[in-house]
Amino acid sequence: MYAIIRSGGKQTKVREGDVIDVERVRADGEISFTPLLVVDDKGKVYSSRDELKSARVTAKVVGESAGDKVEIFKYKAKTGYRRRGGHRQKYTTLEVVKIEAPKKPASKATAAASDEKPAAEAAPRPAAKEAAAKKPAAKKPAAKKPAAKKPASSAKQPSAAKPKTGKES
Repeated sequence: MYAIIRSGGKQTKVREGDVIDVERVRADGEISFTPLLVVDDKGKVYSSRDELKSARVTAKVVGESAGDKVEIFKYKAKTGYRRRGGHRQKYTTLEVVKIEAPKKPASKATAAASDEKPAAEAAPRPAAKEAAAKKPAAKKPAAKKPAAKKPASSAKQPSAAKPKTGKES
């Protein structure tokens, strides 16, 4: 049996007994994850959210470590711009202790048998549908006519009230 879990924005495939490194999780003892996917020993795949609500992956915190240092250097030529920096990611080491498969809900056939209704209760439904069908259909609003076009403004034409002087050209 294996499962896919999500931790630190990344997805990891795990089996019982695996030791994995995930981005830092501040916890002691045991951590439980809700899996994104579970495949049992028979090959049956569980991927529905409803099924996976009852599934659990339990892991034990083994320790913490730091990853490789990443050097950062920014440089722009001829301007004297230089920036140095670095980053060292912290990791938590986990050992997967147990993978619990989703619990199977009651089948639909047994639920239907226990919730059988008399025929008298089932009869009103079709009558309600017929009553709803007799209502007249709502009228559609008439199509709107496009707005009339406005004539072009006369602001572009020079006004005759101002006399021309020799200074304007």
